[in-house]
Amino acid sequence: MIGVLEKFKALAVDDAPGQEGRQAAVDLSSIRRGDPLPGRPVDFSHGDVDAHPPLPEAQAAFAAGLAAGGSQAYTEYRGALSIRDEVADHLADFTGASVDAVDGLLLTPGTQGALFLAIAATVGSGDKVAIVQPDYFANRKLTAFFGGQMSPVPLEYLPDGPDAGLDLWALRAAFENGAKVFLFSNPNNPTGVVYSASEIASIARLATEFGVTVIADQLYSRLQYSGQTFTHLRSAGMPAEQIVTIMGPSKTESLSGYRLGVAFGASDIIARMEQLQAIVSLRAAGYNQAVLRTWFNEPDGWMAARVTAHEAIRDDLLRVFRGAGFATRIPQAGSYLFPTLPDLAVDLRSFVRFLREQAGVVVTPGTEFGPHPNSIRLNYSQDHLAAVAAAQRIVQMVDRYRA
Repeated sequence: MIGVLEKFKALAVDDAPGQEGRQAAVDLSSIRRGDPLPGRPVDFSHGDVDAHPPLPEAQAAFAAGLAAGGSQAYTEYRGALSIRDEVADHLADFTGASVDAVDGLLLTPGTQGALFLAIAATVGSGDKVAIVQPDYFANRKLTAFFGGQMSPVPLEYLPDGPDAGLDLWALRAAFENGAKVFLFSNPNNPTGVVYSASEIASIARLATEFGVTVIADQLYSRLQYSGQTFTHLRSAGMPAEQIVTIMGPSKTESLSGYRLGVAFGASDIIARMEQLQAIVSLRAAGYNQAVLRTWFNEPDGWMAARVTAHEAIRDDLLRVFRGAGFATRIPQAGSYLFPTLPDLAVDLRSFVRFLREQAGVVVTPGTEFGPHPNSIRLNYSQDHLAAVAAAQRIVQMVDRYRA
């Protein structure tokens, strides 16, 4: 049995996105290879909601929730049914499969809250869990926290191609060896690749064959780039009782400050998630729930403009990194870039710290997402010019510390 202290060691938040600012500064005088690089500080560990603001209507929706008073403050644990009804209709249209607003949908405190609840509801001590590498850092950490055993499934995301690069033989082997749950993000976090229709069909077929529960994190599935198609797992023929999908307006819509997420799918899993949420947080913040009325209700052209803006930033960053010889897959959706750095004379964690201290650039080390000690993740939902300048400083820092 894993002890309490070991459980919390598995969470290891020091290098997690958003935690860089709390790390103590160190004396770099003996290893500094030049003066600090001038430029506006950029935090690539998360998106800049000032550069890409949410809809103004979000504030009005929150005010309306506040004005509603107690009826909105103290909703049922799953969230206000009237809001769930609206959200279910939008999600059904978007994903191509019906959503049961009463029994098959739960509003949560952010998609992170939904992921916590979904893993807690499906993973017990000793359970084997298939987890893609690289993929969202919380998948492996929460699996370990709840006593699960990770069965890694490689994602060969380099080079560019029509497929994301999932090793389907490794996925089958994980299922054959007893994995009962499969966790994956689509679009993939940290690489931004999108699983092809054939890959999604294969996942659905294998999960059905082996009776595996699938938790699909589709947080960025609305931010799709030019010519990109997206296949939702829940519309690929899998039994509905084996799938939970997680989405929310935090990233693409810049509503992360409201902490809103949605989990929908298998009613028995959603029921267990509700039971845990009733103890952990009671509900998604009552007044904030009203902001979900703006989700999928953006003015005409708003989403297209957001996609265009992010695609332009992506393309300029790709030019910077590929021009410097960094292996980088073209993101097909979302706002993450996962370049592979040349060999460095220092370890990755030190280099990430030097970036922050010397260049004013915050990135997340690739080791948060799997065995990727030469990669860094950037969330490029930033001011365009500042992001490009920061990418150029990363290249200069690599030149300083190249092996």
